[in-house]
Amino acid sequence: MPDLIELFKKISRGERRAPPAPPTHIIVGLGNPGDKYTHTRHNAGFMALAYIAERLGVRVNRAKFRSLYARAEIAGAEVLLLAPQTYMNLSGEAVRECASFYRIPPENIIIISDDISLDVGRLRVRRSGSDGGHKGLYSIIYQLGSDAFPRLRVGVGAPPPGRDTADWVLSDFSGREQKILFEAFGYVYSGIEKIVAGDIEGAMQLCNGLRLGPEGT
Repeated sequence: MPDLIELFKKISRGERRAPPAPPTHIIVGLGNPGDKYTHTRHNAGFMALAYIAERLGVRVNRAKFRSLYARAEIAGAEVLLLAPQTYMNLSGEAVRECASFYRIPPENIIIISDDISLDVGRLRVRRSGSDGGHKGLYSIIYQLGSDAFPRLRVGVGAPPPGRDTADWVLSDFSGREQKILFEAFGYVYSGIEKIVAGDIEGAMQLCNGLRLGPEGT
């Protein structure tokens, strides 16, 4: 047991392990904090981030940058999983604070958000672009002064005719919709792996056009 003996020697000498390398990427799930929002459509980003954390064996429960976060490794890179606690419309403030602290450029900040223009479980990866009317993305673009960050949008379905959009995104997913989402999150995880590895085209091929549910995959 030479390795264990050597470790004991280092401890007795007061030696410590080197601190972990700083993260090179931030993976942000967007949503609203609070139990009443947990399973709502606007929290698809939070839900996807929780799935990713589960797959990586970490918990997003450390507090900093007005967010909850966890450190993890994806595709050989050190990443930060970030869940802003500022409420959706101010998400950019938390993202900016974190990015500034670690000096992470926009192209290494990956945003996961909900999208009412996509059916439940549909995914869409983009390298950059406008906010598309999403207030969380608008806040991030404003605070970073750039729209050049990759984003992965998770479809949550369009509001039925006559249904107020704000009310719709704060409504809960049905049990059937939750099952479709859980299946989609497996593709979200794989897509994030590819983006972190620098293969955003591969992420687009994997995720864009994906159809899940009774009539899809």
